[in-house]
Amino acid sequence: MNDLAPLLTPEGRALLDEVRDTDPAQELAVATRLRREHPAELVSAALGQARLRQRAVAKFGAEDAGRMFFTPNGVEQSTRASVAAYRARRMAEAGITSVADLCCGIGGDAIALARAGIRVLAVDRDPQTAAAARANADALGLSGLVEVREADVTDVDTAGFDAVFVDPARRGGRGRIFDPEAYSPPLSWAVSAARRAPRGAALKVAPGIPHEAVPEDAEAEWISDGGDVKEAVLWFGTEPGAIRATLLPGPRTLLSRGLPDPQVRPPGRYLYEPDGAVIRAHLVAEVADEVGGGLLDATIAYVTADALHPTSYATAYEITDHLPFNVKKLKALLRERQVGILTVKKRGSAVEPEELRKKVRPQGPHAATVFLTRVAGAPAMLIGHPA
Repeated sequence: MNDLAPLLTPEGRALLDEVRDTDPAQELAVATRLRREHPAELVSAALGQARLRQRAVAKFGAEDAGRMFFTPNGVEQSTRASVAAYRARRMAEAGITSVADLCCGIGGDAIALARAGIRVLAVDRDPQTAAAARANADALGLSGLVEVREADVTDVDTAGFDAVFVDPARRGGRGRIFDPEAYSPPLSWAVSAARRAPRGAALKVAPGIPHEAVPEDAEAEWISDGGDVKEAVLWFGTEPGAIRATLLPGPRTLLSRGLPDPQVRPPGRYLYEPDGAVIRAHLVAEVADEVGGGLLDATIAYVTADALHPTSYATAYEITDHLPFNVKKLKALLRERQVGILTVKKRGSAVEPEELRKKVRPQGPHAATVFLTRVAGAPAMLIGHPA
């Protein structure tokens, strides 16, 4: 059922409450029972919405997800609440009081902006998506700050707003879209809209955006949450040309200092694995400088150093062994040390972790981490554990 309206009726809301915690394995039995008292389509819609809400808990938390309304695409493509809250906080701290949220989806960013005290015009051209955004603003008590409009964003006049936020569609019929000009709307249109905003703008883009595609008058920020890279943001009206990596929770922000590439050096006692946002932002040199290290290989984002230095931007491991890549030697070493809990990390290696784990068949009470990588161009294995 594509129309959310029946779920917003008293009967629909009561049914949503009733099926809230339905186990997927029990759906058929629950549906059969409920269809004796409610229309079949309404029961199916309520159970479908319950499934979407359960999936949305990871992004929105149990309390909000249990009250919001979702579409399948909305769950997949909406911004994680922690990331949206961080971005909204940046806007509020910049003195922005009103934002045109273009391509608003189911309203995740509009919700975060409104909770930061910012007035929002949320626009999406898809009727079902716009209806979900409107229902969500109402469900969370934010309708006084959020106006939802069903329209093509390219037709919307944003002149009355301090800033714009644009989240172009980056998926098509064949999956992810990597060319920024193939976004909907294209990145060039979003940049033009950003430059017209009086107080600034934020454009959400894929974290794999080429650095050369970043406009000179924009700040580029890569954001990770819990170690997973979530997105990149192009900011206008902040620090033109700045490059930063921001790690959540925190936030902890590393700014580019324009350092040259680190020198390649032999493996030291410690290996540092930079956060994905740091790597995407090309700030590995800043991490290497912070820990007094160099690279294992000129093309690999692993930093090595002789001493342990605390850093918020990389995970440190103490390395006990450095060997040329050889499965038999690795298997023998792990057996000798009774390693049964094996974490396999790779960078610059064609070997798949699961494939390696099957071949070495770790057994025993101890744990270890093996890095499959290159050292000065040669395939290598580094074995160690978190420092």
